Amino acid sequence: MATIKEIAEIVGVSSAAVSRVLNYDEGISVSSETREAIFAAAEKIGYKKRIIYPKIEKVAFLYWISEGEELEDVYYQSIYKELIKQAKTVNIELTVITKAEGLVAVSTDINAFLAVGRFGKKELDKLYKLCKRGVFIDSSPDEKRFDAVRPNMDSFVTQMVDYFMERGNRTIGFLGGTDRDIDTGEPIMDIREWSFRQSAQYYKCLEEKYIFIADAFSVKEGYRIGKELVAKGTVPSALCLASDTLAVGLLQALNEEGIAIPEEVSVFSINDVNVAQYVSPPLTTFHIDVPVICASALDLVRDRVLNGRKVTKAVFVNGTPVFRKSCRK
Repeated sequence: MATIKEIAEIVGVSSAAVSRVLNYDEGISVSSETREAIFAAAEKIGYKKRIIYPKIEKVAFLYWISEGEELEDVYYQSIYKELIKQAKTVNIELTVITKAEGLVAVSTDINAFLAVGRFGKKELDKLYKLCKRGVFIDSSPDEKRFDAVRPNMDSFVTQMVDYFMERGNRTIGFLGGTDRDIDTGEPIMDIREWSFRQSAQYYKCLEEKYIFIADAFSVKEGYRIGKELVAKGTVPSALCLASDTLAVGLLQALNEEGIAIPEEVSVFSINDVNVAQYVSPPLTTFHIDVPVICASALDLVRDRVLNGRKVTKAVFVNGTPVFRKSCRK
């Protein structure tokens, strides 16, 4: 590991001088050439300044994920593991509480909470009474009262439609699911469907017969709808999918029905779960950067607790398209 002593030997100054320069001490009297040489040497040998994070105790991690679709569980498990790992690095003490344990298990003296999963209106109200410093990950159920960090699904779908239109597709479909109203629990339009409708309307290619809404974000539902659209003769030249779980089932159904991918229909999805690169054909999908999402959530907690911020923030994290063989070049 690179040290201050090594930098001092390279530049020919004392370790104390190097330390003060790297910590931007304006009181030290060194030439601009020496200052630049110190920073250049630090970069050359890969020196990284140690950061001391003040300890934040009593932070609840509410993991409100029910056991369900295996591929969807992989995504939420990745958030769980990454958040636990990063919290230790930045000296935040997390107490994990599951949906099965319920809010009764949340201590009344918590300093903040992080939450993953679906919460109802009554649960949100109770959380707000318990602690106003809350950060939701992968959702934003109440941006007026709580912080949120989520993938920029709106942008993902817009980019998909743009991509297909630029390549001459004129019949573009969408396969997704529903969201839930936090007040009533009733199904409402998911942001991905809303974004698709807006983009397709912009390009004047919106056709209701090419929009398919599944009962769940599952492989089984993707397979069912794939069979259904082939039976009805409603296969568009391109399909935007709300999740890889739906895409895996869809690809299986289309392959069984002899629909050539991407020659007859291109498929573009979201999540980039591990299996996406192994299905037939390998799936073009948006990669969601879970480490960035978790780091952003923990930054929001630190800001709330250490700096006393009261205004809520919503952070949208962009993704990276991973192009594989399910889309025409």
